[in-house]
Amino acid sequence: MIITTDRLTLREFIADDWQAVLAYQSQPEYLRYYPWNGRTEEQVRAFLARFLAWQSEEPRRKYQLAVTLAETGELIGCCGIRKELAESSEAELGYEIAPAQWGQGYATEAARAMLAFGFDTLRLHRVWSTCVAENVASAHVLAKLGMRLEGRLREKQCMKGRWWDTLLYAILEQEWRKQ
Repeated sequence: MIITTDRLTLREFIADDWQAVLAYQSQPEYLRYYPWNGRTEEQVRAFLARFLAWQSEEPRRKYQLAVTLAETGELIGCCGIRKELAESSEAELGYEIAPAQWGQGYATEAARAMLAFGFDTLRLHRVWSTCVAENVASAHVLAKLGMRLEGRLREKQCMKGRWWDTLLYAILEQEWRKQ
């Protein structure tokens, strides 16, 4: 599966992508809002193994694609849409972009393409996403996508020795179509 945008190509992961993923997932800026304090080759290979397994599910419920620069093919992150059950009409949106590429609109561009896939191809009714409340940049991406803030989940996630609030965003298919 391949999804293209003006500047990006979203493609299926391959096993050899682990090095590029390890490179950005090892950066302190990336790790700030994740439970990990560091990443190893073994951890990243296991991370990618899940995505590779999802590719052969029948029926497929989860799509986590590598985000690459269309011009160079450089892998700069991932973006996905995941349904819990095959018959579900809602899914979760998630994304991550290498810190070196932050602030260039790539997360918004990739996530917008994945939302279009979800509503147009998967025929979803609702797509939701969460982010750590202190991750203002991620919350900004979700708002730019037209997603509405549905709530703040107080002390929802415990990591790095403390409790973090998370924000819940969602968009309905009819809201997506009006944009």
